[in-house]
Amino acid sequence: MRKDIKTKAGIFPMPVLMIATYNSDGSINVMNAAWGTMVELDIIALNLSAGHKTVQNIKERRAFTVSIADAKHWVEADYFGIASGNNEPKKFEKSGLTAIKSDHVDAPIICEFPLCMECEYIEFQDDTYGIGVIGKVINTTADENVLKDGKVDIDRVDAIAFDPYTHGYYRVSERIGNAFKDGAKLK
Repeated sequence: MRKDIKTKAGIFPMPVLMIATYNSDGSINVMNAAWGTMVELDIIALNLSAGHKTVQNIKERRAFTVSIADAKHWVEADYFGIASGNNEPKKFEKSGLTAIKSDHVDAPIICEFPLCMECEYIEFQDDTYGIGVIGKVINTTADENVLKDGKVDIDRVDAIAFDPYTHGYYRVSERIGNAFKDGAKLK
């Protein structure tokens, strides 16, 4: 028997994305965003409201990075979700993480997160069903420790996902099949 659980935000897993920008003074701002996805092979959509310091920075600098959070840094990732850059301008320094400047866009790459997409700002959609920030992925970098035979090994990434039902974080791991292949057995 099925039961109504009164939850509308029920897609699981939700990514734990670290959106990094430079503030107007050149300092680093990072926010945690679970509401993001790819809408084309090189186009990313982040459902962020205009009041976020991150959105203001993206519009000003016309660039941002999106990193995949990992289990080793879940506490820092959570902190970036509960501390607002509007109220706590030194939140990146408090995290203890480090960053380098992207060679491709005017935004920082957080060194400790294993995967990072470097993005150019395209537009901000704020109508009734607007998604928020739309960006073009210009380059993606991976820490060498998560590569196997030159390709990203998701088990090594040790990515985390957000659970909207209980507000928990979970590891995303263990390959169970092959996309676009295993289902062919049912044809």
